[in-house]
Amino acid sequence: MMAGPGAFVWYELMTSDVDAAIAFYGTVVGWKVIDSNHPGYSILGLGERPLVGMMTLRGEQVAAGARPFWGGYIGVDDVDAATAKAVSLGARLHVGPTDIPHVGRFSVVNDPDGALLTLFRGMGGAVELATGTGAVGWHELATSDWTKVFGFYEAMFGWTKGDSIGMGEEGVYQLFAHQGEVIGGMFNRPAQIPVSNWLFYINVDEIGAAVERVKTGGGQILNGPLQVPTGSWIVQCLDAQGAAFAMVGPTE
Repeated sequence: MMAGPGAFVWYELMTSDVDAAIAFYGTVVGWKVIDSNHPGYSILGLGERPLVGMMTLRGEQVAAGARPFWGGYIGVDDVDAATAKAVSLGARLHVGPTDIPHVGRFSVVNDPDGALLTLFRGMGGAVELATGTGAVGWHELATSDWTKVFGFYEAMFGWTKGDSIGMGEEGVYQLFAHQGEVIGGMFNRPAQIPVSNWLFYINVDEIGAAVERVKTGGGQILNGPLQVPTGSWIVQCLDAQGAAFAMVGPTE
């Protein structure tokens, strides 16, 4: 399926040790390096299908206190126009519109509540969305007030509300859709999540086996496995370098 503007089209790990991260996710998810021809940037995937990129945190990022993290790219028709619109809607500019030679153009902003996202248009325009095992299958935003920040994403990308799932004292988990397909959820973050952020869920073949691979690879289990209303099971983790990620899949 081809991704229209407003879809997540790429995922990128900024980490302290790319080689160790490649080994970790190779163990946990089965990703392999399929393109290392871009200086300082490794593209990983399954078979010949590119799924994610990895690069080392820059020295100035580390000096500013940055820790390993996953970021998501959202496709737009015009990076410059989308960047200006995001700022007009309350986003903070982090990296202005910049060309990646032979790849595309991007900018980086913080949404009005501080969560980081990259706006991107590839040289070829539309991007084919990856699905199935090894691809990112869910996108989750923890924010201080989802009812306010949803308006930003609605105006920017045309996202629409799906079902609202009650979580008792923890409030509401609000599903959101892109072009009619539910692609994630957002909720008001609890005190133990100190800043607003995106969390990306990788599709795995079986959640119990994947949990054991995380432990074997030197990662940590933060929460789960838990069953969600769709019947799938989720688990939230830290990789061996400390970047947060999550997994979703069936059980035996």
